Parts: sequence; structure tokens; C-alpha cells
Amino acid sequence: MNYKEALEYIHKINWCFCNPGLERIERLCSKLGDPQKKLKFIHVAGTNGKGSFCAMLSSVLSEAGYKTGLFTSPYIKVFNERMAINGDMISDDELAYLTELVRPIADEMEEKPTEFELITAIAFEYFARNNCDYVVLECGLGGRLDSTNIIDTSVLSVITGIDFDHTAILGDTIEKIAFEKAGIIKSGTPCLWCGENEDAYRVISKRAEECNSPFYSVDHTLTRINRFELDGTEFDYGKYKNVFIPLLGEYQPFNASNVLAAIDILRHLGVDIKEEHIRNGLKKVVWHARFEIISKSPLVIADGGHNPEGVRSAINSVKRYFKDEKLNIISGVMADKDTGYISGQIGSVAKEVFCVTPDNPRALPSKEYAKLYNDMGVKSSHYETVKDAVFAAMQNAIDTGSSVLCVGSLYMYSEVAKYVQQFNVQNKNETI
Repeated sequence: MNYKEALEYIHKINWCFCNPGLERIERLCSKLGDPQKKLKFIHVAGTNGKGSFCAMLSSVLSEAGYKTGLFTSPYIKVFNERMAINGDMISDDELAYLTELVRPIADEMEEKPTEFELITAIAFEYFARNNCDYVVLECGLGGRLDSTNIIDTSVLSVITGIDFDHTAILGDTIEKIAFEKAGIIKSGTPCLWCGENEDAYRVISKRAEECNSPFYSVDHTLTRINRFELDGTEFDYGKYKNVFIPLLGEYQPFNASNVLAAIDILRHLGVDIKEEHIRNGLKKVVWHARFEIISKSPLVIADGGHNPEGVRSAINSVKRYFKDEKLNIISGVMADKDTGYISGQIGSVAKEVFCVTPDNPRALPSKEYAKLYNDMGVKSSHYETVKDAVFAAMQNAIDTGSSVLCVGSLYMYSEVAKYVQQFNVQNKNETI
């Protein structure tokens, strides 16, 4: 099996069936010899911020000398991003080899595993074979019945925050969603709550008490932003002064504060992390599609915010960086999101909205999306392709001296980045 064949197998349409439960992943991993039992995990759930949290924490652990695995989803540019060790993605050959190893076991199962379950099993095997000291493990969806929750225990459970998303699966109230996320808390294992919602706090703290788990929460009043520029952010969090992160966005200093709180717990547990490791790890972190500058001339920023909290954070960042300046917005959304709220947020900072249909069966058609903006008096147009929208938005930005923000769907990032680069090459603009 080669790399292409491995991806074709993983993405087979029949893997998309989803009957919630851990039975399939348990059988699959059992046949592999339970590789997850050989690993130590920091398990991370939450509606938003968990990817950035995982990237920052894994960078710090790597800087501290630990062989650190990182499991995230979805991928942004290439599939291999989903599993990495010390910042290096799994190689094409190793992914193909491990997929070929897992395939006969999966094929023999009466109830076939889902795509995400298959990927999770491959990742566990990858990390175990490479003798990782720690694995920073991001939940895919929810927590309680997420395939990553097959792990028996963890060093630390982290819940970054709770908001409305995937309500058809996780529930239509904050309490129901919090219950699902709190399912990752393990008996006797410390739990860190990073959110602000009081209803979620009550559910999660209660679950921690039931599990006899030491419960910690992040005090975000200790976070003070000292410098907030497009080249990075400098902030204080309690005893940590003048910490620099290259990641942009109003929310990132708070995500980084969550990481610092987690590190304090890990240090208390005996994990050797010095302050120089913290500062160097955070300084080196890379995480795409989170208020990321992908072109300097014209200025184009891509943000993967795709649910109410994520979009709200992106728009707050626009207001922080650009004050009252209006931007060209490239946007596409899923039809099952709160499109009224999302369009209202985006419309508040939009000079013009260039609507597209993301490459996903759940996507809202660009014509319907554009109508939402036109109905609220915001100039908008719809495009058949992402390329057309990117070229139109960037040319308009050059003509009018404005900037561009792409927001609304992580599924668009790769295409947007490709066509931004293509536009700049054709127009001999500065590229990144």
C-alpha cells in the first residue's frame, strides 16, 4: 500500500457511518495490542481553542526535551498534520505502512470502524511505536463517546470552553454539551477548566467531583495584554511576565494563559518544564488558520472560526487590530450553523462580502449566503469558485487600499491559501 492508496482507504465513503459508541475503537485497538495503554496523554476537549492549546502545549513539552506526540483534527493543508511528533508530521511511508497494518483488522470487524476511529487507532500505533513520552490528544467531537476517549487514564484532562456547536449530536443546551465534554475526565486525574460559562462550570466541576479528580479553573482576570500587534502578542499571566506568542487573534493570549495554567499543574505532578522551555516553546509555535497572515501585500488574514464563538472571536480581533476600518471578507459557512448570528457578526466589519460555497456536503450555497448580507444592507456577491472570490477580493483590496479576511469555514483554508499565493505570483506581489 502506498500513500495515495492509504488515504483512499481511510476516506472510503462507507467509513462515514456513525453510530456513537466506543465499542468499535476498543475492538480495533485490542487487536493492535492496545497501543494507547503504552502512552501518557494530556487529553483536550472543548468547543473552541483546543487546537491552539494543543499546538502550544506540545511545543513547550518538545522544548523541554520530551518526545511529544500531537493528535489534532481536522487537518488544514495535508492529512499528515493530524499526527506529529516534536513538530514533524508523520511521513507518507509510515502512514501507508500503519494503514496497511490496521486495514485487515478493520476489514474483519462485523461493524466497521468510522473514519475517525481508524485514524485514531493509526495515531495510537504511531505514537507507541515511536516511544513518545507524552501525547497531546485533541478530541474530535464531544468527548464522552469520542474515539480518543478509549484511553483508560490521562496525566491531565483539559476542557478549553463550551459553546453551541454540533448541537444535533451533543445536545441543544450548554449543560448537555458540557456533559459530553466532561466525559473525558478520568478517576483521580486532574481536570483543568478554561472556560467562562457558569452553567458549563457547574456540570464539569460536578463530574470532576464524582471522579475524585482535582479540579482547577483558569482565572482569566490574571491575563493582561501588553502589546497587541500584527507581528505577535506580548502578555502577562500571573507570575509569567512579558510572554511572547507569534500567534495572532484576540483570543490567543487567553489560549496561551490556559497553557500556562496547565503547565503549572504538570510541573506540580513532576513534569520537568523550566521557564526557558515555556518561553521558547511558545515563541516557536506554529498553528495555521487562526488569524494567520497569509499575504502581506495586500494584507490577507485567514481565520478558521466557523461557529458562533469562533466567528465572534475573529471579529473581535478585527476590531482590535483594525479599529473602525472595514475589510473585504471572503466567507463560506455550513448550512447547519447559526448563519444569522454569523452573518451579523461578519457584517459588522465588512466593506464587502465575497461569498463562496465550501467544499463540503453541509455547505450553504453561496447565493443564499450572499442574500443574508444584502438583506442587512451589506454589499455582497457570490462566486462559483473559491479562486474567483479570492481574486476579486484581493484585486478590490488593492484598488481601494483595504485588507482581506477569510472566515467562516476551516474547509476553505487550503484553497484560499493556494489562490492567494497564485494571485500574488501573477501580480508580482510580496509572498509569504
